Amino acid sequence: MSTTTVSEDLGWLSGKTVLVAGARVTGLATVGPLRDLGAEVLVTDSDPGALDKARALGAGGISQEDLLADDATFDRIALVVTSPGFRPDSPVLAAARAHGIPVWGDIELAWRVDRTGMYGPPAQWLVVTGTNGKTTTTSMLASILDSAGLDGVACGNIGLPVLDALQETPHPSVLAVELSSFQLFWAPSVRPAAGVVLNIAEDHLDWHGGMDGYTASKARALTGDVAVVGLDDARAAALAETSTAGRVVGFRLAVPALGELGVQDDTLVDYAFGDAVRLIPVSEIVPAGPAGRMDALAAAALARAIGVSADAVADGLRTYQVGPHRAAVVRTLNEVTFVDDSKATNPHAARSSLLAHDRVVWIAGGLLKGASVDELVAEVAPRLAAVVVIGRDGAKIAQALARHAPDVPVVTFPTGDDAGVTLVTEDAEVVMRSVVREAARRALPGDTVLLAPAAASLDMFVDYGHRGRSFVAAVEALDSSEIGSTGGQLS
Repeated sequence: MSTTTVSEDLGWLSGKTVLVAGARVTGLATVGPLRDLGAEVLVTDSDPGALDKARALGAGGISQEDLLADDATFDRIALVVTSPGFRPDSPVLAAARAHGIPVWGDIELAWRVDRTGMYGPPAQWLVVTGTNGKTTTTSMLASILDSAGLDGVACGNIGLPVLDALQETPHPSVLAVELSSFQLFWAPSVRPAAGVVLNIAEDHLDWHGGMDGYTASKARALTGDVAVVGLDDARAAALAETSTAGRVVGFRLAVPALGELGVQDDTLVDYAFGDAVRLIPVSEIVPAGPAGRMDALAAAALARAIGVSADAVADGLRTYQVGPHRAAVVRTLNEVTFVDDSKATNPHAARSSLLAHDRVVWIAGGLLKGASVDELVAEVAPRLAAVVVIGRDGAKIAQALARHAPDVPVVTFPTGDDAGVTLVTEDAEVVMRSVVREAARRALPGDTVLLAPAAASLDMFVDYGHRGRSFVAAVEALDSSEIGSTGGQLS
């Protein structure tokens, strides 16, 4: 691993002006390291309050409007570090390109800072990406690293900026890095010790310009020493052929071949980094179901790629706790289980959640972001006891149900006006209480009431966490008399 110095790598930034695009969590995390490199930091954002936070860290602040109005400002900028949500065609980045200024993402900066050894010896990066399952896999991996006695930190898209993680004490030797397609797009230099692409389904196509661009960004996780791909997902499996990694390993839910991890005799087994090494019985994996097993296999593969023992993998998976809003059981009332999977923000994620239960009262809807739900509805129709649809694109889900599951009772909750304009906060929470009561009325003993929206939350809620918390609060307020009052039928 390289231990090059700052002067050899990033010393050219000393005394130069670096523009940081975006003053939210990741943007603010870049200010300290850039100043440590001797750079003058200028932060741009459309929110004056966010700019005040940047100024408190010692950076300059300028609104995007003022920045774009003064072309001369770009003449003194040596580098732009962008927050991941900025599209390549956004006005600030387009202006930077027009001036010939390089653009890095915060992950690109973090990788380069880490390689310099500025905060300690360069860490081993274990990168996790995919359309669904990233946070669960990353969290499982962090639990495994802890069981192995390694100084590991979960960071990236999971919440803690990588640049902040690099400054923790003790300095981490291994980073479990969850990366979105946006972050990978802006981080072409990252070469992880091991990286996984869990799966690839339609998501963020407007940002990437289509599936090809989205897939290409995800594939950047497979450019290091070991590439790991989900073989049960056709798009992810295809990346094994184009990966530039030194070694490619796959994982599947069936019995694995040589060079793979999989499931044999109801046990996770490793045929890639050992000879049929037994890891953990599937009955001990939480969350239960195919999605939980796939995530556990992916986490195990990354850990095994850097030499973590089978015992540590098993212990880490046993002690892993499911995070909020990720298929978390909220409550069981009158033998009806209520599950919060608000993080299922696209049809692919909802599919995994729905297939984990035999009979479901499904709460679905929100912003589909152009994704189709017909294939999902057709597949899960036999499991549906009833469906309650919400949000701006709820009607599209109801229409798909009418086509593919005409016998399933469907209740539609409007978004509050004819145009489907955002509700947000108190109004959305009131709607969720009504939605949960309606779902509870249609549930029978043994059923699962499942919030797995298959859509984004921003039409009604601040974010998926707000949606999940609203669901949890509504479930906790239920009385047992409200369960099953309609026997699953329309009233």
